[in-house]
Amino acid sequence: MSNYHIKHLEEYYQVYRKSVNNPERFWEEIAEEHFLWRKKWDKVLEWDFKKPEVKWFQGAELNISENCIDRHLATRANKTAILFEPNNPDDDAEHITYKQLYHRVNQFANVLKAQGVKKGDRVCIYVPMIPELAIATLACARIGAIHSVVFAGFSATALATRINDSDCKIVITSDGSYRGAKTIDLKGIVDEALERCEGVETVLVAKRIHSNITMKVGRDKWLQPLLDVASNQCEAEVMQAEDPLFILYTSGSTGKPKGMVHTTAGYMVYTAYTFKNAFQYRENDVYWCTADIGWITGHSYIVYGPLCNGATTVMFEGVPSYPDYGRFWDIVDKHKVNQFYTAPTAIRALAKQGVEMVEKYDLSSLKVLGSVGEPINEEAWHWYNENIGKKKSPIIDSWWQTETGGIMITPIPYVTPTKPTYATLPFIGVQPCIMDEHGKELKGNQVEGRLCIKFPWPSIARTIWGNHQRYKETYFSTFENMYFTGDGALRDEVGYYRITGRVDDVIIVSGHNLGTAPIEDAINEHPAVAESAIVGFPHDVKGSALYGYVTLKDSGESRNQENLRKEINQLISDRIGPIAKLNKIQFTDGLPKTRSGKIMRRILRKIAEKDTSNLGDISTLLNPECVQDIMDNVL
Repeated sequence: MSNYHIKHLEEYYQVYRKSVNNPERFWEEIAEEHFLWRKKWDKVLEWDFKKPEVKWFQGAELNISENCIDRHLATRANKTAILFEPNNPDDDAEHITYKQLYHRVNQFANVLKAQGVKKGDRVCIYVPMIPELAIATLACARIGAIHSVVFAGFSATALATRINDSDCKIVITSDGSYRGAKTIDLKGIVDEALERCEGVETVLVAKRIHSNITMKVGRDKWLQPLLDVASNQCEAEVMQAEDPLFILYTSGSTGKPKGMVHTTAGYMVYTAYTFKNAFQYRENDVYWCTADIGWITGHSYIVYGPLCNGATTVMFEGVPSYPDYGRFWDIVDKHKVNQFYTAPTAIRALAKQGVEMVEKYDLSSLKVLGSVGEPINEEAWHWYNENIGKKKSPIIDSWWQTETGGIMITPIPYVTPTKPTYATLPFIGVQPCIMDEHGKELKGNQVEGRLCIKFPWPSIARTIWGNHQRYKETYFSTFENMYFTGDGALRDEVGYYRITGRVDDVIIVSGHNLGTAPIEDAINEHPAVAESAIVGFPHDVKGSALYGYVTLKDSGESRNQENLRKEINQLISDRIGPIAKLNKIQFTDGLPKTRSGKIMRRILRKIAEKDTSNLGDISTLLNPECVQDIMDNVL
């Protein structure tokens, strides 16, 4: 059936119509023909956005690790599954075949079982981009444990919050990590986090940087000796379609991070199908997504999507600037990469270095370029298209979210004509719509409003761990019977979508969603600070950077501004992580507020952007006089 691999625009429209006219039949055909099931489903879909509740392939039994590994052994045992490119370019890359991956995942699964991990238990994985990270996730999936991967750049506080929220009993980490020329003491961060986590019984530690670390007797165990004695055979746990596969935390605009829960069958079907089509993957291609597995992009398009298709997926430990800014292109050249998926932040940073760093390398193997994490700006799009793709490799500007599990709006390469800054058309089975603020759908083209999805797709997150009410309020209460993405969008004259950015207090910095509330909470802990407000402002590399307006308890304290700025950023780094540091901190005598006491971030955003031509009517503010003062002292 050709539905699994779309090859031209007319076929896209045919398949798309089929997928929205009869979604159950469409997804049933995809699921039936391309995956391994222990037992078939009784019902394809049951859903109600009012509750909200979504169930795909109910009654089906399967294990996603068998679909990622076991079923390829007959035909692809010796094919590279994971191609690991280490931080140091002088170290050899590691090619892990499907057969080796099978044995390593089984050994890891048996180690987890020996530590008492059972189906349904939560396992926190705080590991850098080394093979053990991918193997640990698959080992959890094999025994039915729910993995919660935490990006290994988060602080001890952020890690502890996530461990406690989902009540993880075991943490997997490494002694440390390499990041360019630096090493990071990951085990030290874990030790600090676990001072606040009473439920953790075991810590498994992989050796990576061979540093001297403290091992707590009875709790901490070196991973390798346990793997050495574990059997490389492990029967896969039979999972129900709607059993949770993983929890992944995403920043909320308010309060603590949200543990998005993704379940097994629908997530598998959708990530595999989107991977195959969005990247036009062919059997012997080498595919590379530069994300970290700590983010949803890594879950869906380094691990599950590629491996379900029997692909060769590259895992890169390092950073694009080490040992120099040619590193990405060196890897593309060395491994003859065919599909390359990265973030606009990386593209902008590399573009700043000029084309000399690109011209040294042969990029002729590239067939598809991808962009993810935030909308790509036009200048970066053209640089990427001309210098990396040589105008022959289409760019897929993909829009999706942690909550969606897979790509939602994207060009299909060699199928959809691309347009800079536009994510173009909805993926197969996705039914987007644009709503105005009064809850009315804006039909037709050339409209702009809030982006919603009308109908469930297989990989939609099912809930927030331990807080279904928050899930309902966040995504399903703004517009009746709709999933609200939190993003604004416009639809052009031909029906192409362009994402215009967040409409809530989440700022996308270097592709990371950062909620403003947790950052403000961290700043407000400083003894000298009375209150603060964070907004985003345009940044030529990060896309957006963070601008902080900080009011001090005693205005005289601002005399030592530089020290205060350092202390505030250190607090943010400790509480959330270095990714959330502020680029600019302006000390103010007051913040503009409504009469009900709400800080008017819209005004602060315009001042930070140096766009003060139209601030609207500020006379109704509680303290309009502070606006001029802030404008006079803007950084």
